[in-house]
Amino acid sequence: MPLVRIDLVAGKSVEFRKTLGEIVYRAMRETINVPANDKFQIITEHAEGEINVADNYLGNAYSKDIMLIQITLNAGRTVEMKKALFKKIADDIHAQLKVRRDDVVINLVEVVKENWSFGGGIAQYAQ
Repeated sequence: MPLVRIDLVAGKSVEFRKTLGEIVYRAMRETINVPANDKFQIITEHAEGEINVADNYLGNAYSKDIMLIQITLNAGRTVEMKKALFKKIADDIHAQLKVRRDDVVINLVEVVKENWSFGGGIAQYAQ
């Protein structure tokens, strides 16, 4: 179960945010084997000045349109799968939403499967 949190500057349309979420979901399905209907996303807009990042880092220059995408997921994907996920998300956001690739920052947080409950107070993946 990936839990996706996306933070971006306020002012984007509902359609923009919905498309953004779908891009991330499709990329996870296509590159890291996320099953159908395993979609849990929180997309939060922030007032100007509430996202505090440097102007640049590691060769990337950031604009006011930066978005921070954090995906919490089960451990176990290969480095190649993660690289494919990062590229697919950045490429598709650029192509479909016209956001610069440099402004797509992605972080993966890997956890063990028993750390999830999908409802009912049950650890469905715990064995």
